[in-house]
Amino acid sequence: MIQTRNLTLPHGTTLQCRESGAAGRPVLLFLHGFPEGAFIWDAMLAHFAQPENGGYHCVAPYLRGFGESSSPVDVQAYRAKYLVQDLVALVAAVSPGQPLECLVAHDWGGAVAWNLANQQPQLMQRLAIVNSPHPGTFLRELQHNAAQQASSQYMHFLCRPDAEALLAENDFERLFAFFDDPEGRAPQWLTDGVRAQYRALWQQGLTGACNYYRASPLRPPRGDDNAIAGISLPDSMLTVSVPTLVVWAMDDPALLPGLLDGLPGWVPHLQIDRVEGASHWVVHEQPERVANALGGFLRRG
Repeated sequence: MIQTRNLTLPHGTTLQCRESGAAGRPVLLFLHGFPEGAFIWDAMLAHFAQPENGGYHCVAPYLRGFGESSSPVDVQAYRAKYLVQDLVALVAAVSPGQPLECLVAHDWGGAVAWNLANQQPQLMQRLAIVNSPHPGTFLRELQHNAAQQASSQYMHFLCRPDAEALLAENDFERLFAFFDDPEGRAPQWLTDGVRAQYRALWQQGLTGACNYYRASPLRPPRGDDNAIAGISLPDSMLTVSVPTLVVWAMDDPALLPGLLDGLPGWVPHLQIDRVEGASHWVVHEQPERVANALGGFLRRG
């Protein structure tokens, strides 16, 4: 059974969390991305809470700015250090005195997870990333790879001051189109019931979600805007020492496979599981494949 509760953290942020499994068991923490919510992990919460799959205590928060979690108005409140602060406090709340068994994250959740694993590796035994670029490879590709620069141009749209209004037009037509295949067809997993979940989430507001893009310095060059060229990150901010699984859908139109190149230089204990024929939304498209990859990673640990 999946339950929902609001956790108010010591620094004042409230995160609404979906949970399954017995408290006191080793914790799996699942982080969603844009434009999604904690509900995308429901099948994983139910699966990994079962005794035969580890009997974990599974927790999936709505990140700040999403759903009923705190949504600060200030764009600067979505900088990485504040997102990491939320997770440090959340880990202390759901896994007191013990590191997470694994931090599992997709898209923007993965961006925060990479930072947390770099800054606070003692908070987790393992890290599992699903189609979320490591900051070192993302910076490199945005600076030097024309194909990745082109694939990331949508980020500029999401930084527009009217982005949330445009996204909400015509019953969120642009947002639902994010899920379409290359021929513009809606995927089979996007049933009426799943559409209703997304619609209910987006109706609670989109400004917090867009503020992730507005607050980030990592965006591709466009016209006279080439601020990315002046950014450098030292290896000390990029190294991840914990055992890490990267599950990568190879047909992701926004995040190209070149983002995997060079990863072992920063992530020495790395496994990469390449999923052919899957897009950015692989958690929806191939949930059994993702669950099997994660389950195998946990057992090997």
